Amino acid sequence: MTDDPLSRLRQSVGVSREFGQVCEAVAGEYIDAGTEPPFDIPSADFATDPWLGCADRYWRRRFLAEPTVEVAARCARWLIDHCQDQAVRTEIVEKWALGYAFITRDTVEPAADVTTATGRIVRDSAGSAEVAYFAALYHAGKLRADFWFEALDRFVSSSMLARASGPHRDGPLFTALSAFAACGMRDTSRGVALVEAAWTAEPRSREVTDICLHGLDVAGPFEGQGELLRRYATDTVAATPQAHLWWYRRARGERRCRDLDAALTSIETALTCLPAQGARNAHEHLQERYLRERDLIMTMMEGSQRWTAPGRRPAPRWVLPLAAAGVAVPIGGAVTVGLAVTSDLGDAIGRGALLTASLLASALVIAAVLRAARQLAP
Repeated sequence: MTDDPLSRLRQSVGVSREFGQVCEAVAGEYIDAGTEPPFDIPSADFATDPWLGCADRYWRRRFLAEPTVEVAARCARWLIDHCQDQAVRTEIVEKWALGYAFITRDTVEPAADVTTATGRIVRDSAGSAEVAYFAALYHAGKLRADFWFEALDRFVSSSMLARASGPHRDGPLFTALSAFAACGMRDTSRGVALVEAAWTAEPRSREVTDICLHGLDVAGPFEGQGELLRRYATDTVAATPQAHLWWYRRARGERRCRDLDAALTSIETALTCLPAQGARNAHEHLQERYLRERDLIMTMMEGSQRWTAPGRRPAPRWVLPLAAAGVAVPIGGAVTVGLAVTSDLGDAIGRGALLTASLLASALVIAAVLRAARQLAP
């Protein structure tokens, strides 16, 4: 490890261009040395706190190298030792556990392996409910990210690791995860009730808000779904108007309510608020989702305006029935000719002439109907 990495972290404060690079470089040095960061975490400011920024990158590398609940438990023990402020630690726990779960979502451990690891986690942490809680959130976050609704429901409700979380199991984040699972399983009444229970918790964290809105969004269709999603997302937008994800959820609720003008405004606001900085793949992932939603909204708007654009109006209601009546005439004539398989030649010629006359008459009727409809259009 190069000399005095802590000094380099201190010097990166306020230098936005170098901040991330310095944090990443120092984290890599700790990884290479096989040493956990020795400093304390004073805040939950991921944007400007160099100690948190470095620790975040360090543990991100650890999880990518070994994405297991036992590494999650090790991370939780380190955080307990190096962040004394309980409120700050709680915020970091939620962001880290669910964030690291998302980036390692393709490495879900089998339930049997998690059960076996739980015994070691409880033993090594002396039964710490907070350590078990972090590890449980990490595994549950993978199940949520992969939309494994049934597995998530079982894990949160009955797994040994969830039970070892003690009082944290009754907190709003576990409630939100249960709500997400229920909504995904189309257990709508239970899911909505759990969303409402988690939503009214004070203070409601960003992660709880995210999971509740996501649950309403992925739920099977139910009456009032769009309005509920729109109402909840509107509340969050009012509180944090620069949060692009809330604008995205609001747009999806408005689209379901067929409020397409408002939905287009919301999704364009989400795209505007989406920051260019951060992990490139995460930015591109969100941008693609938002652009797909905007395309869907615009397609629906074009469809709804096709027959109601300025200068046009739908054809009168009598046009289609009258045109159908005109078509019915030659059809009747054709049936008559087709049935005359035993008629003599003269009769067949006569019926052919009749059919020709019927077709001509029908064409004239349909043309007259369409001409009248065009004349009535403004």
